[in-house]
Amino acid sequence: MDNLTSGQCLCGAVTFRIEGDFQGFFLCHCGRCRKDTGSAHAANLFSSTATLTWLSGRDYIREFQLPGTRHVKCFCTECGSALPYAQADGSGIVVPAGSLDTPVGIRPNAHICMSSRAEWDNDLESVDRIDGLPG
Repeated sequence: MDNLTSGQCLCGAVTFRIEGDFQGFFLCHCGRCRKDTGSAHAANLFSSTATLTWLSGRDYIREFQLPGTRHVKCFCTECGSALPYAQADGSGIVVPAGSLDTPVGIRPNAHICMSSRAEWDNDLESVDRIDGLPG
């Protein structure tokens, strides 16, 4: 499935296009990804063959690499939204699934780093589901 995917940050200052297929989709529960997202897990797509093209907002893009690790966060300096990045070792790109405006086309492969998940991230299927904001 050769495809074209596009996305942007929350404020719209940064827009991008990805051409190619994703080979992996992982929901990572490690402490670093939880800090990155402020949530239970990061939802990242991986591709070793796709190309990332920045369409607008290059001046708003910053990358932070946690010293001594492979952990990287790319984000918009205007709104803080997570953005895709090329892996430093040249092995491909990492794309935060929530940054995409077009359908992803694949389902997550796995929840990873479950041994370090948040203590409240358990049995979430039983939590009430509300279509909008709580009343």
